[in-house]
Amino acid sequence: MFKANRIQAMSDGMFAILITILVLDFKLPSYQEGHLFEAMLDQWPILLAYVVSFLYIGTLWLFHHDFFSTIAKITPLLNAINLLVLFSITLINYPTALISETLAKSNATDIRTAVVAYAFVALFISCTFEILYRYVYRHPELKLKREKVDEEAYFIKSDPIISVVIYIVAIITSFFSVWVGGFFLLAGIIWHAIAYLRLSRKVTAGLPKVRKNQ
Repeated sequence: MFKANRIQAMSDGMFAILITILVLDFKLPSYQEGHLFEAMLDQWPILLAYVVSFLYIGTLWLFHHDFFSTIAKITPLLNAINLLVLFSITLINYPTALISETLAKSNATDIRTAVVAYAFVALFISCTFEILYRYVYRHPELKLKREKVDEEAYFIKSDPIISVVIYIVAIITSFFSVWVGGFFLLAGIIWHAIAYLRLSRKVTAGLPKVRKNQ
């Protein structure tokens, strides 16, 4: 068995690196003297893509952190699933760069491709979280003992499935309207934030008091 705190520390480090890498997309703009402000404004696609992906990765980290705070034991298979989850999240940097680049050039076809690529990665991430949730749900011996056991409160099992559906809709609608597809893509990310708040309340309410104070 692996120690849960070691796995969580390694995962937290990877999340920190991923968020840091997002900043590297910012570069000094080319500008004529006296026109720096206009050149900075032209970089709004980079800022938009950065903010969206920062919030997305940040929410996923909160999910991951709260989830693993309820785990007492780590099996080799759970460790492998966790690595799959982390791998899927590392992919988000690429479509983030695609979004910022295509928005800057304002080509509708390229923007559609970037939105679909982002939605595919987000879909993959949600699928890995679903695998993670299901595995731990089916192995209750890995969880910390709690005062009251309520499986449905402890695992919001439908949340990853709902996000999967949203991202599939984003992919499909992007071929008819890139803006509608983009709307559903943002809706999926917003859903993660809502789902996190629900999961956090359920998990915190179910954990022993000594854990809640840490």
